[in-house]
Amino acid sequence: MTLIAMWAHPRAVSTAFLRMMIARGDVTVVHEPLVTLVDTGRVELPTADGGVRVVTGPDEVTAHLVALGRDRHVFVKDTLEYRYGHLFAAPERIADVTHTFLVRQPARTINSHYAVKPTVQCHEIGYEHQWELFELVRATARRPPVVLSAEALLADPPRAVAAWCAAVGLPYRPEALTWAPEDRAEWARTRIWHLDVAGTSRFRPVDKEFAVTVENDPVLRAYHDHHQPFYQRLIQHAIPVEEQT
Repeated sequence: MTLIAMWAHPRAVSTAFLRMMIARGDVTVVHEPLVTLVDTGRVELPTADGGVRVVTGPDEVTAHLVALGRDRHVFVKDTLEYRYGHLFAAPERIADVTHTFLVRQPARTINSHYAVKPTVQCHEIGYEHQWELFELVRATARRPPVVLSAEALLADPPRAVAAWCAAVGLPYRPEALTWAPEDRAEWARTRIWHLDVAGTSRFRPVDKEFAVTVENDPVLRAYHDHHQPFYQRLIQHAIPVEEQT
């Protein structure tokens, strides 16, 4: 059994990916425990017996999820608007985790982020934190990190998900590529961020126009210029979806 982590910058289609993992039915799924802990000071985590444990420290989150993954497949998705310093302080604690990274082209991500949170700061865009964590994992974890392109996922979900499953050692379940549209209790606290996925039943590009963009706003353009190099470094490591069958 294994603990699989998906580290995403905000607005990377990661909640849709989590929804697909819920639809599988064979994996324990945990939604954003670290960002919840930073924002609220506590997080509820599932236990092996089907209960819930309240955790109030980042090291407790790591220890609990690693222990949970010893007898079942666990998938945890978190976003990297924050730099989780405890991971860098003790990388050996996450050395046995299978780390994956979902990355999307920065321009649309930043436009979408601003539309939900106009007070967004540069560090919250998340690519720099993603790259730092990728580098840490590559140097210290027992398995190499897996990078998935969000554009590849949206363009060809069956091939992209099959490639990701092969890379992390899970069976590919094509029936999980569709699900019932619904609000989920997992994301009730941050519902405004998940309205698109709550109304969908599959992976699909969302056709939206944004009034404020990296093209017409100098602040967002500066954010883009800062994070674009980190995206470019990450995407070079993306798994080759086109080679999967």
